Amino acid sequence: MPGTAIKNFSCVIYNVSLMNCTWHEGRDAPGDTQYFLYWQNSREEEEKECELYVKDENGRHMGCHFQNVTIKDTITYFVVNGSSKDSLIQFYDQYIDLYTIEKLPPPLNVTANCGGIQKDCIIQWQRPQISHSSKDRCFIYEVDIKHKANPEEKTKDTYITERKKNYTFQNFNKKKRYLLKIRAAGNGCLVNTAWGEWSAPVKFGNEEVISPSVLVLLLIAVATLLAAILTIFFCKRTGYWKAAFPQIPEPKNAFRVLPDTTLETECKMQSITPDTEEIILVAEVMK
Repeated sequence: MPGTAIKNFSCVIYNVSLMNCTWHEGRDAPGDTQYFLYWQNSREEEEKECELYVKDENGRHMGCHFQNVTIKDTITYFVVNGSSKDSLIQFYDQYIDLYTIEKLPPPLNVTANCGGIQKDCIIQWQRPQISHSSKDRCFIYEVDIKHKANPEEKTKDTYITERKKNYTFQNFNKKKRYLLKIRAAGNGCLVNTAWGEWSAPVKFGNEEVISPSVLVLLLIAVATLLAAILTIFFCKRTGYWKAAFPQIPEPKNAFRVLPDTTLETECKMQSITPDTEEIILVAEVMK
């Protein structure tokens, strides 16, 4: 039935011999539709079904993972069939040159030699490892060099070279630290002409201890602090500190403290009481 075949079929080869293929279900495919992928790498080989399907949440096959894929100089045939209890499913097929879908790995053994008295750096590398071509003339390379201090800035030096596996970096500054990476693309032969993966960054040059702008700011801060300390010390030694910051006198107490007359009265009463008791006792005896 029209509209039941898969759509957006695509494949990519990576890491030399691995391949992933994916697709979307047909627009009018019933909900119970299941898909099956078959491929034939050459006319001499038999058609083989996918061995490791990628499934969605409903268990429907939506992709396939391949291992040990070999790119040959022949075209490869892919076909995706489908089955459903409710409808006939239209098949989808496509012929693909496998080298055109290969994502090239990065160049190998990337080095930067900046030794000696020369002001240049010699950048060297080896071609990417792929299964179907071992000729250096089949590749071109892009060399990208940036300052490590600001890797997001505009590229410091970009160079595209054909066939050669070395490059001379002439703008080398010994006081700078650089990041180097290289990628490859096909140049004729049966190699994908799209740019491949970047190599891991390689550092070369000398790391700056501190940038000039930061150094200037630090010097200004230190000078300001020293000036403040010397000013305070000078003012204290010469008396200007007291003149600038005079001591505030304490306020006088406007209320006078009244004498504690109650305590004095009690003391007098205590001194009189014993004499009175003696007089009373003498009077009683005389009676």
